[in-house]
Amino acid sequence: MSTEKSSLHTRNLHRNPYDFDQLISCVPELKHYVFVNAYQTLTINFSIPKAVKLLNKALLLHFYNIKDWDIPDTNLCPPIPGRADYVHYIADLLAEKSGEIPTGTSVKGLDIGAGANLVYPLIGHRSYGWKMLGTDINQASLENAQRILDQNPDLSSVIQLKRQPDSNHIFKNIIGTEDQFTFTMCNPPFHDSEESALKGNIRKTKNLNKSKKEKPLLNFGGQQSELWCEGGELAFITKMIHESVLFSSQILWFTCLVSKKDNLPKLTHLLKKVKAAEVKTIDMAQGQKVSRILAWRFSHK
Repeated sequence: MSTEKSSLHTRNLHRNPYDFDQLISCVPELKHYVFVNAYQTLTINFSIPKAVKLLNKALLLHFYNIKDWDIPDTNLCPPIPGRADYVHYIADLLAEKSGEIPTGTSVKGLDIGAGANLVYPLIGHRSYGWKMLGTDINQASLENAQRILDQNPDLSSVIQLKRQPDSNHIFKNIIGTEDQFTFTMCNPPFHDSEESALKGNIRKTKNLNKSKKEKPLLNFGGQQSELWCEGGELAFITKMIHESVLFSSQILWFTCLVSKKDNLPKLTHLLKKVKAAEVKTIDMAQGQKVSRILAWRFSHK
């Protein structure tokens, strides 16, 4: 039996090995993709998109009571444990002042690029009762996210969706003059071009399959807006920081995932330049992958 995934956050519900019998009872179709590996433990082949999608569907139903979760094959299929970690680290950030995690709908979160999967708002609300707004520039992604909400009517009053009509903006067009948010969160497009995204995916597939396969199998799917943007992650977060200044009085904490460690010095330098009152870097590790959350605010209140 494999050990606890100790690199995950202590409140993460996915620290223990997957109980596939339990998960198959939630989503029977998953059984076709589960096998015993060389270490005599049950697993799935994570390079098969359908297998990952069914695993996610089962995890979201079993742990978060999300019914009939599904995404189109063309969209990014997120790893649930890692997504949950980001939510829990935000909870820690909000708890720093009082020592208690604030729960309930008085806490309002804004997820930039919620995508078709809507995972951050779903986990944020189910874990802490937070009210969430998910945004995206892709209309089809938002329509799928709405289908998920339609299958879970108890969420309709606590998770809202809003389309960003202009890819040059992040907070503009989304945050109204009267709006106040406790935090923002974002998993930005990492690559700077489609070619770069495909190369990255070939590497990922090779690592998962331990094979020489050259054909790009977009095993986690991904629309353009999910995987790449001009200038990549650095350009996207730079734009976010500049725009955050305009909404500094309406948001307590701005946060964003940063995949590439080399981008941090430039981003923290820019935050100093725009006079952020406080900047934090929070390390997250899921297995061999290390990521980090960059968090900043303009007020010490």
